[in-house]
Amino acid sequence: MNTKRYRIVNYMTVDEKIIQYRPIGIIHTPFKEPKGTPIQPQGAVGIKGQIEIFDEFVEGLTDLKGFSHIILLYHFHQCQGFALKVKPWAENVERGVFATRAPKRPNPLGISVVRLVSVSGRILEVEDVDILDGTPLLDIKPYIPTVDCRQAERIGWVSGKTEKFSNVRADNRFSNKS
Repeated sequence: MNTKRYRIVNYMTVDEKIIQYRPIGIIHTPFKEPKGTPIQPQGAVGIKGQIEIFDEFVEGLTDLKGFSHIILLYHFHQCQGFALKVKPWAENVERGVFATRAPKRPNPLGISVVRLVSVSGRILEVEDVDILDGTPLLDIKPYIPTVDCRQAERIGWVSGKTEKFSNVRADNRFSNKS
C-alpha cells in the first residue's frame, strides 16, 4: 500500500499518484514550430490538418463522421516545465497561468474545436487547426453546441481583446528554444 500523502486545502488528503495517458493518435498540420502558429482555432480558419488514429483505437471512430466539429484534447509536446505567471499573447502583462490559455502549464494539455471534414479508416481530415505538427492526441469528443456553448457573463482580462485572437500568431515566449 502506498503511504505517501500530502496535505491540501481544508486538511483533506489525497493519495500521491502519477496520472498517465496514452496518445490515441498524432495530429499532422503545416505548423512545424510554435512561432507563427495561430493561437486559437478562429485564427486558423481554413487551415487543413490530418489526424492519424492508432490502429487499436480506430473502432472508437464509429459514428464520428456525423458531427461537423470535434473537440481535440492533446499534449503540448514541445513544452517543458511551467510557470504559474505568464505573459499571454494578447498583452504584455503577467497573468496567472490558469487565467490564460498559455501552453506552459503544470499539466500541458491543449484543447481545440476543429471542423471535421471527413473520416476515412484511421485518418481524420480536419480544418481550422491551431496545433503543432506531430502533437500527440489524447482524446476526441464530439462538439455539441447545445452542450458545449455557454453564454459567459464575464471573460476577465480578455474583455475587449478577443477580436485580436484571429490575427495573433505565436512567438517563442513559451518555446523551449526561446
